Amino acid sequence: MNLATTLAGVSFGLLLASALVQAFLLFRRPAAPERLASILVAAAASVLLVVLALRSVELRFIALTNTYESLAFYAAAVGFVAVWYRFQRRLPYQPVVVFGATMIALVLLAIANSPLVPDDVLPPIPALRSAWLLLHVSFSFIGEAFFAAGFVTAIAYLCTIDPARRLELDRLTYTAVAVGYPFFTAGALVFGAIWAERAWGRWWSWDPKETWALVTWLVYTTYLHVRLIAKRKESLPALVSVLGFLCTIFTFFGVNYLLPGLHSY
Repeated sequence: MNLATTLAGVSFGLLLASALVQAFLLFRRPAAPERLASILVAAAASVLLVVLALRSVELRFIALTNTYESLAFYAAAVGFVAVWYRFQRRLPYQPVVVFGATMIALVLLAIANSPLVPDDVLPPIPALRSAWLLLHVSFSFIGEAFFAAGFVTAIAYLCTIDPARRLELDRLTYTAVAVGYPFFTAGALVFGAIWAERAWGRWWSWDPKETWALVTWLVYTTYLHVRLIAKRKESLPALVSVLGFLCTIFTFFGVNYLLPGLHSY
């Protein structure tokens, strides 16, 4: 077991500890332990960046070229989004948002550390040694980290009947999607197309991963249309946000195992 693997286990332990503290605080919320829970999430996300840095040194290239590394980066991004939300002051604070994001990061890291995902440090093939690929992957997952937060707030919206709380959760969902949307657009579509042209000689090939990334983008475009143009603030936008996040999950996991194509992950 090398240092990177050990640190990945430490990160998982920190996320698990934070999730347990937060689960307790959903019923009792003293300020000091609540802050501690968010600090644990920040520490876990930072440790994951150290894991990726160590793998990058070994690879002599930025470690974002396989499923394990992308899951670690995704989990770290979700963790940092949760921490940013916890300590910002402009949006209404809902403890369930941080808890939900922590659970998503925990599940992502659990999958990364499972036998389903090899964690071998293997040099990437020449087509993957591209700055455009790094922009494609990193921006896509940063966008999806905000979508994950929007998923949590949308679920919370659908599960509450209090009008004031629903307004707050609707605002949080919209903010998360509005921030994540340009990141995802740039990463999944723009940078992805540029990298595809450099690697495969064409901007678009209707590969299953490309197609489902486009479907995801269209779903979130629909959300913004329903929320901003149609000015709908009842359950429909929340349902579309939930659908959008499920599309991101299928694009990442479902396509990998059910619809293999040109993408390696």
